[in-house]
Amino acid sequence: MTSLPDSFVVSAREALGEDVAARLFAAVEAGESVTAVRANPAKITAESLAEHFKDSEPEPVPWCPEALYLKHRPVFALDPWFHAGAYYVQDASSMFVASLVKGLKGGSAAGGEAVPQSLRILDLCAAPGGKSTSVAPLLSDNDLLVSNEVISSRATVLAENMTKWGCPNAVVTSCDPSAFAAVPGFFDIMLTDVPCSGEGMFRKDAGAVGEWSADNVALCASRQRRIVSDVWPALKCGGYLIYSTCTFNHFENDDNVEWICAELGADVVPVDSVADTACAGALKTRCGLQFVPGTTRGEGLFVALLRKNGTAVAARRKPDRQGRGVKKCDCRQLGDGFNSYNVTTSSGEQIIKGYPAVLEADIRFLEGALRVIRSGIAAATVKGKDLIPSAALALSTALAAEAYPSAEMGLEQALAYLRLQPVAIPNAPRGFVLLRYKGVAQGFVKNLGNRSNNLFPAAWRLRM
Repeated sequence: MTSLPDSFVVSAREALGEDVAARLFAAVEAGESVTAVRANPAKITAESLAEHFKDSEPEPVPWCPEALYLKHRPVFALDPWFHAGAYYVQDASSMFVASLVKGLKGGSAAGGEAVPQSLRILDLCAAPGGKSTSVAPLLSDNDLLVSNEVISSRATVLAENMTKWGCPNAVVTSCDPSAFAAVPGFFDIMLTDVPCSGEGMFRKDAGAVGEWSADNVALCASRQRRIVSDVWPALKCGGYLIYSTCTFNHFENDDNVEWICAELGADVVPVDSVADTACAGALKTRCGLQFVPGTTRGEGLFVALLRKNGTAVAARRKPDRQGRGVKKCDCRQLGDGFNSYNVTTSSGEQIIKGYPAVLEADIRFLEGALRVIRSGIAAATVKGKDLIPSAALALSTALAAEAYPSAEMGLEQALAYLRLQPVAIPNAPRGFVLLRYKGVAQGFVKNLGNRSNNLFPAAWRLRM
């Protein structure tokens, strides 16, 4: 255990007990992290994902029916399905959080009221998008997910991953937690995967070991309290907070949960009374569950569920107006249930943007109250008489099934497309064509017959 700080060894034994701590130390020293992938049910099935990765000897993740462990880690960057949002690479332990959301939607919270039929969910510290993409498939047409990341560069990555996932019911913001005071009582469920000392990442990230100190643990615990305190007004009374970290010590975990209950007003809800799947191998703590390498197949995760005290519920406000440079229009490229607009951007560009009709009022309210960097579907750009379809439209589940002809690509052709190289599709009709790889949409080209214009975004270009 010479690679681990002595004070951490003492802390881990105190938090986990001698036997579990010994398993953790052995797992960290072995350094063999676990690879897991999770299917996007809107694009592929879990069975097709298993077939796709059959050479990696897939095994199911017990608490996530759409997910698989992979014995051998592929080069994901060279897989077109990865770029199309057909699956997400995520630590298996972290996937457990979505099972709590699923349980809450099913009304299984012991001692609490059933969650509303129209849910508003906030993933506060969402980048790069693992928990948001795991929650998105659980949304009904009336539910709205807000994925937030305060650091701008990470928020850009989050927006890209959410766009590729293709969920039209998601908004991406880049706000400090305190900014959410502008939307009091708006959210029914909050996910707060708060920044922590990273003890649970020691096996996966050797640099995290060198950065660990008792002082940093204390700093993180204090920062976590500030984050939750700042965002607390945006959670409605009776709403649920899912508090999680990737660490083991009680200061950042159980102690903070108890502080939230005492100082902000909440009650702990037993996690195992809500989770819709078994949490195999996880340890019960005073307030939640602890996933530990060596006892569960995944990295470290602590998760607790709290219900906010009180009965007052803030009314959801409506937007005052659409804004200048916005005209309602028809957009046959989007399926039923969307309102479409011709929008003039600040740079003078005209785009066609669609909103889910049942969510438009709430989305527009958020656009006026927060720093929103992605909302609705930016379906096309207006160029003279042409509507140039966007990559976001190609990857979105909102794309109307018969809006464009499509063509299937092989692997090498798909990789060439992702590298922004010319792709010939001689048997396809002229005009805009949707390209697919193994049935999953990748993006558009404009077919000119003997050649085509590649419309894949330059910012997403594959450089391998």
